[in-house]
Amino acid sequence: MKKTVLLLAVFVMTLGLIGSFISCEDTISKDEENASKTESTEEWVSLFDGKTSDGWRSYGKETFPEKGWVINDGVLQVQGSGKGEAGGGGDIITVKKYKNFELSLEWKVSKGGNSGIFYLTQEKPDQPIWKSSPEMQILDNEKHPDGKLGIAGNRRAGALYDLISCNPETVKPTGEWNHIKILVYKGTVVHWMNGQNVLEYHLWTDDWKDMVANSKFKDYPDFVDPAVEGYIGLQDHGDDVWFRNIKIREL
Repeated sequence: MKKTVLLLAVFVMTLGLIGSFISCEDTISKDEENASKTESTEEWVSLFDGKTSDGWRSYGKETFPEKGWVINDGVLQVQGSGKGEAGGGGDIITVKKYKNFELSLEWKVSKGGNSGIFYLTQEKPDQPIWKSSPEMQILDNEKHPDGKLGIAGNRRAGALYDLISCNPETVKPTGEWNHIKILVYKGTVVHWMNGQNVLEYHLWTDDWKDMVANSKFKDYPDFVDPAVEGYIGLQDHGDDVWFRNIKIREL
């Protein structure tokens, strides 16, 4: 009888230890899972808090534009001036420079609107932003003249402006939000729009040099030989354009 009781006690204790071990394993597993999720979330850094202009300034200046750009309901808007490239507030850039990264944001454009997203931007006196910066085009393809200019559609939405066409064209109708992602990594550049890879190219290669040599950018040294690090820029082309959910992940 005593032996039976002793064996039963040992059995119960063993079950308790196994249960504790399993419980501990579950806790560790959940903690690791939560840590993994947190790490994944923390990789992306917001470049726009939806309320202020923190992290941005005018190209060529130390402060954010006093006019031409407004923030409403989590959206950063460049206001149309009707003056084309002259704009009303001017181009803006991030306070910080970036080297290898993924940039993600959403944009929508007004009818007939034009703008762009610059990267690897260099800031030099008396030099406009586009003379040093590859640009992902933002455009109303149907109404703006650039939709029919350039070569084989290389000025349409999603394109590497005036150099490489967006293929396939995945832009949404004017007034709807488009999601883009731009990857820059050791010279490899990829554009995505609305979930699809639309173009890829490689900086500093012979192909890059040949392409630029046959373009409007051939006489601009900072474009011919882009920097390895630069600012992110948003263009004021004189039209109403809206941006939101702007974030970046350094690689």
